[in-house]
Amino acid sequence: MELDSALEAPSREESSLSGELSPSALGQAFSKILHSLTRPEARRGNGKDVALKDLGDLIEATECDRLFEGSGARLRGMPETLGQVAKAVEKYAAPRKEEEGGGDGHSEVAEKAAKVGLLFLKLLGNVETAKNSLVGPAWQTGLHHLAGPVYIFAITHSLEQPWTTPRSREVAREVLTLLLQVTECSSVAGFLRGENEDEKGSLSVILGLLKPDLNKESWKNNPAIKHVFSWTLQQVTRPWLSQHLERVLPASLLISDDYQTENKILGVHCLHHIVLNVPAADLLQYNRAQVLYHAVFNHLYTPEHHLIQAVLLCLLDLFPILEKTLHWKGDGARPTTHCDEVLQLILTHMEPEHRLLLRRTYARNLPAFVKRLGILTVRHLKRLERVIIGYLEVYDGPEEEARLKILETLKLLMQHTWPRVSCRLVVLLKALLKLICDVARDPNLTPESVKSALLQEATDCLILLDHCSQGRVKGLLAKIPQSCEDRKVVNCIRKVQQVSEGAPYDGT
Repeated sequence: MELDSALEAPSREESSLSGELSPSALGQAFSKILHSLTRPEARRGNGKDVALKDLGDLIEATECDRLFEGSGARLRGMPETLGQVAKAVEKYAAPRKEEEGGGDGHSEVAEKAAKVGLLFLKLLGNVETAKNSLVGPAWQTGLHHLAGPVYIFAITHSLEQPWTTPRSREVAREVLTLLLQVTECSSVAGFLRGENEDEKGSLSVILGLLKPDLNKESWKNNPAIKHVFSWTLQQVTRPWLSQHLERVLPASLLISDDYQTENKILGVHCLHHIVLNVPAADLLQYNRAQVLYHAVFNHLYTPEHHLIQAVLLCLLDLFPILEKTLHWKGDGARPTTHCDEVLQLILTHMEPEHRLLLRRTYARNLPAFVKRLGILTVRHLKRLERVIIGYLEVYDGPEEEARLKILETLKLLMQHTWPRVSCRLVVLLKALLKLICDVARDPNLTPESVKSALLQEATDCLILLDHCSQGRVKGLLAKIPQSCEDRKVVNCIRKVQQVSEGAPYDGT
């Protein structure tokens, strides 16, 4: 092979030791390996496999200090050449587009990753050795070029994904651990943002390496890219994330704006992390917050419970930022907010919804919207009343999550809108009594702890309803203990009567 002659000839001419190549011959050898790893035609044969083996032999045979010394202008320095080779090796081990792979393709990727991981361990080991022997910034320059590709490789193959195996994940995690050791970082977050205030982290370099693969045309060519980006983003918090907003926001919006639910959820998680870790002023600048809101809001029309949960959590943290620009002067009706808009859509979806997972997801987040709007929840009172009554009538499974959250919503609603509750006394009282009777007579479907929680919440609601109606509930319930034989129902009624008569009660 042509590469073999490049490796062997200089060692015969210049030294009896195979590793002592001249700087020009060493640079030429790395350049030929780089060419073999990057040329498209090598993919159909075993050219890249051979090049990877040659690279391992060359690293093994070359003294560590010579790997990081500058060569001529022709190769722009050995450290930069090493960085290009590391980038090509990382691409070699990357998973292929989903439709091109399959089970066999994934196993092939895992085998390549294990080989590449061992090679990166050798290379990082040489960096560690060079730290103790080189004088000056040579090894630091080399590490600067190596760190980005090595990090991307490590994250790609250390996460549990279809293209990884226990062996490839183990090797990748060893690579990540050694990378942190060599860079003298205590954590991945420190590696990305910088361990000290005056130290620049590697996030800019890594985002630059990811950028060519994170555009509309190419981001699905490598299924690992979105996971590497998302995982990396989650490691960087405020105040460090804001300086990278221009680079992370477009990529997050791109992943979110996809037809696959998995990608929608991943993108929304990225956007939520940005909302939590970027100052409101930066998000409001250039209308970014509005763009973000509309991108996330549109996902509410996709009836998938995991996505709806991610979207609602993101929106609840985005509302305070959006409402910073709203100013009520007290001379008219308060303007409707984005929270009003979202709650209106949620209630529209909740009324006819019959799928239990979606019902639970909507009910789980409803109390947060009532807390957020406070007294302004009166705008949605009629529809909330219909939803609450409808959901209290339907059994929700052994855990009864939906009905428990609906009772919590009802309590908050009565606390915030109590002047409007008395006119709905009969309707709400009937719904609560029916729920208490249903739960008390449930023979075996629901665990006793859940039954107790439901009865306690319903009793708290009756007590609040009595307060909101100036004691009318007590009068309407007066004859029930005389005619009802169910002990659990009677206990609930008596609790309401006792509190109404002035006994202390902690539930309100």
